[in-house]
Amino acid sequence: MSDAAKPSVLFVCVHNAGRSQMAAAFLTHLAGDRVEVRSAGSLPAHQVNPAAVEVMAEVGIDITTATPKVLTTEAVQASDYVITMGCGDACPIFPGKTYLDWRLDDPAGQGIEAVRPIRDEIRQRVRTLIDEIRAPRT
Repeated sequence: MSDAAKPSVLFVCVHNAGRSQMAAAFLTHLAGDRVEVRSAGSLPAHQVNPAAVEVMAEVGIDITTATPKVLTTEAVQASDYVITMGCGDACPIFPGKTYLDWRLDDPAGQGIEAVRPIRDEIRQRVRTLIDEIRAPRT
């Protein structure tokens, strides 16, 4: 792991404006400082999706200061878990990392009603991920 006591997770989607931002915010909120959290996109947008900001505010999580970041090889190398969400083959593969592909609808261009179920699915997957991170590796 990146730090002997602290695992690290990188969430990746195309624009780093919706799914990966929500996932990073949930992991930070639910795991606190026990996990190092990153997010990035293969083609980052100029801003976080306003619908994502709004649905996260509904559950008490503020992502108004989040900004889309470009995916770098260094971010992947520094992460123990790499969670992709629709970015295809844009994410480099390194041995020793745990890669998971979360198939989630893209909230881009969607209204609040369509983004809420995506948010809720991400929250559940993040909770499952936290349990997996805590489990001893064999």
